[in-house]
Amino acid sequence: MLRQDNPNRKVVDIPSVVGRGYREFWNCRLRYRVVKGGKASKKSTTAALWYIVHMMKYPEANLLVVRNVFNTHYYSTYAQLRWAIERLGVSDSWRATVSPLELRYLPTGQRILFRGFDDVHKLASTTVDNGYLCWVWIEEAFEISSQADFDKLDLSVPRGEIPPPLFKQTTLTFNPWNQAHWLKSRFFDRPAPDVLAMTVNYKCNEFLDRTDIAVYERLREEHPRRYAVAGLGEWGVSEGLIYERWEFAEFDHTRLTSPDNPESWKFRNVFGLDYGYTNDPTAFIAMAVNPVDKVLYIYDEHYQRQMLNSDIAGMIISKGYAKERIRADSAEPKSNQDLRRLGLTRILPARKGSDSVLNGIARLQEYRMVVHPDCKNTIAELSSYRWKKGAGDKPTNIPEDKDNHLMDAMRYAMEDVVLFRPRPDAGTKGRTRGVAASDLKGGWE
Repeated sequence: MLRQDNPNRKVVDIPSVVGRGYREFWNCRLRYRVVKGGKASKKSTTAALWYIVHMMKYPEANLLVVRNVFNTHYYSTYAQLRWAIERLGVSDSWRATVSPLELRYLPTGQRILFRGFDDVHKLASTTVDNGYLCWVWIEEAFEISSQADFDKLDLSVPRGEIPPPLFKQTTLTFNPWNQAHWLKSRFFDRPAPDVLAMTVNYKCNEFLDRTDIAVYERLREEHPRRYAVAGLGEWGVSEGLIYERWEFAEFDHTRLTSPDNPESWKFRNVFGLDYGYTNDPTAFIAMAVNPVDKVLYIYDEHYQRQMLNSDIAGMIISKGYAKERIRADSAEPKSNQDLRRLGLTRILPARKGSDSVLNGIARLQEYRMVVHPDCKNTIAELSSYRWKKGAGDKPTNIPEDKDNHLMDAMRYAMEDVVLFRPRPDAGTKGRTRGVAASDLKGGWE
């Protein structure tokens, strides 16, 4: 029950306002609460309600709310906390200001402060003049790309001794991001005893109506990968992914091209190489491609920074691909020539042009992709490679130029894939699907 500090005391039934699915979150006093979830999972609204209720319960508690970019607070966390104040019916006890962006609890002077990671040093020096800055809420925590930045904040706020019954706590809420993000390894893979790590989804939101539920059920049928992320809160990107038709599964790539496989004629092994060094990794990829049935199998990769050309050549030779045709980044002709000198005589430059990236993406989008689980970096890039967002957060037709090194290598490799052409008398009317090997003219280029 919530009792407001004024003569006309008001009682609010908190469980009916918050709803189900968050009992453990609500009662948690551990150092970290980390909540990932799909859309409509109530994670942000529940956090906002928790903070308003508990700041009114603990008269010396103050809250710091953090997002990656300060200017995104107004329409997100600031609006969410103001909604929580209205929902609890305690607006008369709170004052909201824009300059500075702040919420103040009038009976005690407690404050809710808003900061951005775009000024980490200012963020770490945040203090309050009344009580203790004991709570931190990081919303959309996946936007914090550097664990070092998080650690810097974590070591600075909250800090010092906090007298009981107050307690230090940092809460992170976010939509699930790719599984290579530091949030996963830091809080979910092996959570420490002082961490509550939760995954929530729309099924715990009883405030949704039938039409809302129908949207998710349709998404489940038509776009299962997007449903897994946006609906169930699994790791990945829910919107704007460039490649959606992929899965990871165990397979033996040697059997695909083996003479014992009656459909081996459909497959060709192709290889791509993207150069990097200090900040970007060198990325190598190996795939078995079936252009007849439009499916490709990604079975090998290499992903490493600070590789000299001699290291790259040694890696490819040790994998047994020295005699294969490899399409490499044409922006480094000197490296390509060096690799030929080192024994990779079939290195060829990728063809680049004004539309080469979009054309290469469009070609790959025709394929269903199967990725071997050992290709963890490929899985990570496929999980996060997406279109840039434009006005209104709508995806554009320009891919984001980050975490895409294997994606570039994959495009290069596909340049060596051509369709089989049927013989004029094969009776296929120009279609290649289901054509027997004896009916094919030419073959691979």
